[in-house]
Amino acid sequence: MDSSIYITYAVPVFFLMIGMELVFGLIAGKNNYRLNDSIAAISLGLISRLPPLLNLGLQGIVWTYVAKNLNLQLLSKESWITWIVAFLLYDLCYYWMHRMSHEIKFLWASHVVHHQGEEFNLSTALRQTSTGWLWKFIFYIPLFAIGVPGEVFFTVAAMNLLYQFWVHTEHIKTLGFLEKIFITPSNHRVHHAQNAEYIDANYGGVFILWDRIFGTYIPERDNLKPIYGTVKPLKSWNPIWSNFEIYYQMIRDSFYTKSYKDKIKVWFSDTRWRPEDVSLKFPTSSNDLSAFEKYNPQVNSTSKIFSTIQFVINSIISTVIIFTIDDQSYVQTALLAITLIVSTTLVNLVLENAKKCYQIELGWTAVVLTLIFFEVLNPNLLVTQIFFYQSVFNIFYIAIFMPLNKRFLITN
Repeated sequence: MDSSIYITYAVPVFFLMIGMELVFGLIAGKNNYRLNDSIAAISLGLISRLPPLLNLGLQGIVWTYVAKNLNLQLLSKESWITWIVAFLLYDLCYYWMHRMSHEIKFLWASHVVHHQGEEFNLSTALRQTSTGWLWKFIFYIPLFAIGVPGEVFFTVAAMNLLYQFWVHTEHIKTLGFLEKIFITPSNHRVHHAQNAEYIDANYGGVFILWDRIFGTYIPERDNLKPIYGTVKPLKSWNPIWSNFEIYYQMIRDSFYTKSYKDKIKVWFSDTRWRPEDVSLKFPTSSNDLSAFEKYNPQVNSTSKIFSTIQFVINSIISTVIIFTIDDQSYVQTALLAITLIVSTTLVNLVLENAKKCYQIELGWTAVVLTLIFFEVLNPNLLVTQIFFYQSVFNIFYIAIFMPLNKRFLITN
């Protein structure tokens, strides 16, 4: 589903629209983009493309089995009605998948990634989980069971996901009667808010109708501005920690709680519930919205330039990996994916002023060059060659430019 070719081809359009929103915000004096937040969000999106690329998970096997052996064949491949029914039912399945992801903890552990951002702009739409392949597919099995053809399913799935991109903006206020039918920016701002008055609402992908039918609709109020992010803040740009924070908490809680019943309940409970004994041992605090401050560690201009250049290079690498997939063996693709994940993580550590982040970056650069030299990473691949030049840039910038720049600033 997330690996649809339509999504891949839409990526340049996503970046164009992000650029347009940024320019509009700057001109209108309403800019809500921060370099660190945007790089973190888009980095998560780049990484999220890798598991589908590697065919991780069981969705292909399960969907194929259901389509071949449990297919009720209620829908004709030739009928246009099939497309309409599939589009509507996909969004209904999405509603329940999305709602359960907010109500059951092990599902929230995956979905939380999309809500950790404390800004609300088009880059937020790209903030996607890398662990959704573990379970999301289960909610769409009924579509294959009733006979939705595969090509129809993947097309309407892509259409649904593409629609959801544009609603992540603060610059479009309300859209009149359309607010009663569709998910709009106003409806979706409520969904991303952590305000007690807004939380856990508006789950539809395209249609707000499901929320109205099932009682989860909340309108945006003129007198209550949404505050974005999660009730328990992540306070990190690290994409790996972003993806595994809640999983770690569940593993820790199930290990330390003395109740065998609670060891299981931790995984299937409401997202706010924790065993009493571990909540005392490992207390968590919620945001004080009356004095809410966004996570925004300050870094110098040298680090901002380095991170921006690295981010651009990593974005190019991600695109090349996808479009040259046929030139790579599965093992090479996996190694390239791991290399990209580490590289992307280190860039975000620079943005949060992590201790010895540049020393770690140089160490990783040495590892990458070693992998290329010994041809563990195929030197004939275009993406490997980009990794090589990225490594050369790292050495020049960190080992040569930064020390010279520091001396210049001191002497002048």
